[in-house]
Amino acid sequence: MGDTIDVDLSGKIILLTGGTGSFGTAFVRRVCAAWPDSTIRIYSRDELKQQVLSEQAPDDGLRFFIGDVRDRDRLCRAAQGADYIVHAAAMKQVMACEYNPSEAVATNVAGAQNIVDAAIATGVTRVIALSTDKAVNPVNLYGATKLCQEKIITQGNSYAPHSPTRLACVRYGNVVGSRGSVVPVFLDQRKRGSLTITDERMTRFWITLDQAVDLVLFALEHAAGGEIFIPKIPSMRVVDLAEAIAPGIPREVVGIRPGEKLHELLLTSDEARHAVDSDGVFVVTPEHPWWTDHSQWVDGKPLAEGFVYASDTNTEWLGPDELRAML
Repeated sequence: MGDTIDVDLSGKIILLTGGTGSFGTAFVRRVCAAWPDSTIRIYSRDELKQQVLSEQAPDDGLRFFIGDVRDRDRLCRAAQGADYIVHAAAMKQVMACEYNPSEAVATNVAGAQNIVDAAIATGVTRVIALSTDKAVNPVNLYGATKLCQEKIITQGNSYAPHSPTRLACVRYGNVVGSRGSVVPVFLDQRKRGSLTITDERMTRFWITLDQAVDLVLFALEHAAGGEIFIPKIPSMRVVDLAEAIAPGIPREVVGIRPGEKLHELLLTSDEARHAVDSDGVFVVTPEHPWWTDHSQWVDGKPLAEGFVYASDTNTEWLGPDELRAML
């Protein structure tokens, strides 16, 4: 994707939900550096994190809105006059979602519908929502809510055929070192001299924050409405990550937790039938995109019958040395 990210955000106003999270702070730094005359509206519900971000990334183009994606009226006010919405707000901790299902649905599902409604009501031209590999054949509530989000966002185009608004998703795997990831856990356990591993066979897709920002910028430029953009990213084995962080330290296998998979999927064989391989990303196109013309993807290469993009059958892998270099 690197050489094909030609989106121009000069003078644009971007509403960034979940703007104080791991992705949000990386997105803010990139956009402020590349397009200093752009404006980013940070929309989140934690005033302390907003204060910290304002001190870490002081910029005349940043605006801070206290608000919750559950609040449609507040979203509409924050979106007024914006060109783009990048929707990164979510409840994303698997166990927190399992034990608080109604809260996860209110944020991840109802919140997504509020994003659609606010974007169409205020004439925002592009909406890019962040999704996860856990939305594919979900086995936990978090994944199920993100699957619902994908459907709400992509089909939201049905309500905007005569509007400038077009909505799409990006879907990617585990983010290196993000809040709540296994990396901080392993780093903390290393100090105690023992690591806990759920299952030694476990594999995961692995992406950096910079790559995640690249993907969103790519989607902002190329989305015609209803697509899901999936990056080509490497896999890693959890035992290799443990070796990279704490070589030689004893490990205890504790068993898979509720809602966990051994391996993750980013693209199913059913989706592959209406997806293409285009410029370093897989693009899942909507099956009945009556609201737009997706002819720009005709140059993409159709995927083979039965193609599946899974973390355990991936062709690109990160070993302990590569993981150690990334960390």
